[in-house]
Amino acid sequence: MKAVLDLQEAVVRRNGREILNIEHLTVRPGEVLTIIGPNGAGKSTLLLLLARLLIPDEGCLLFEGKPLQGKGNLAYRRRIGLVLQAPLLLNASVFDNVVTGLRFHRLPKAEQRLRADRWLNQLHIAHLAERRARHLSGGEAQRVSLARAFALDPDIVFLDEPFSGLDTPTRTRLLEEFQSLLASTGKTTVFVTHDMNEALFLGDRVAVLLDGKLCQVGSPDEVFAAPASPEVAAFLGVDTTVAGQVMAVEDGHVVVAVNNCRVEAVADVGAGRPVMVCLRPEDVTLWAGEDLPASSARNRLSGPITKMVPRGPLVHVLVDCGFPVSAAITRASAREMALDQGMRVTVTFKASAVHLIPRHEAEGSLSEPA
Repeated sequence: MKAVLDLQEAVVRRNGREILNIEHLTVRPGEVLTIIGPNGAGKSTLLLLLARLLIPDEGCLLFEGKPLQGKGNLAYRRRIGLVLQAPLLLNASVFDNVVTGLRFHRLPKAEQRLRADRWLNQLHIAHLAERRARHLSGGEAQRVSLARAFALDPDIVFLDEPFSGLDTPTRTRLLEEFQSLLASTGKTTVFVTHDMNEALFLGDRVAVLLDGKLCQVGSPDEVFAAPASPEVAAFLGVDTTVAGQVMAVEDGHVVVAVNNCRVEAVADVGAGRPVMVCLRPEDVTLWAGEDLPASSARNRLSGPITKMVPRGPLVHVLVDCGFPVSAAITRASAREMALDQGMRVTVTFKASAVHLIPRHEAEGSLSEPA
């Protein structure tokens, strides 16, 4: 599939320091590309490059196969829509804010009205058309920003963490509506976020940006199930990341030695290969009793609880099984099992839940306490 955008060998420097270095990134027609990474990773800088609001110190951006430069930048900018984290609205009515870009494009007034009415209705703010922007809630203001961007009928929509400043109920509701909107319009979209749930919910592809470098690009399932490096795994919430070595292949499963423990995984890795063993906490089941029920989980390890950390509705329990294993369970389950630090428990997990990353011999365990 031919790319709509193709960013090549892009480097951005500030005060002589390299803050972004992207070898290659494409945006495909009709897709939602989510760019995720921690604060300071360079996500907003990358979005500005793709929107051509920032020119790289090195490299080039191709739009529909042609490099953008000179007068082509202005023509390109007229074909994109931009929504930022903080809604930048004029001190005017909602309707006037939505038609601002259309006026710059010198569309006939009848067309302006038609488009504005369509998107005010689409985003459920038609009843606010005459309200002044300063009297809007955060969610309402962001809906106006979205309406303004989509009313332009852009070829590409760029969004820089547009929902991060909203309260949880408003954010959840707006995300669901936004997903439906994207599905109905088929707009090519670049969506920047630090929230993995947003990336999973919206993205057709996910690009992970760490320290100004693109570390992995793929479908949400590919990226979250098989992180390309320990650093990506750590950012994506893989609490258990520990060094091991493949000892054998048995019955289609890889046997990995981790300290004095045996871990089985489903992977295409040869015997003798040093690896990093990655395991998400939600893939680990924790048992407090002596009698474990029959299970398809091939991995069963025991040890004392060394730490318990509440995280929202869940509790992350760290168990010393010869190496630290983190399990995520509900608060209710933790109470029912009367879990406490020092208590001996058993953890089980399927071989298919274990992800192996080939490593260099010099690399060691990256596992951190929960």
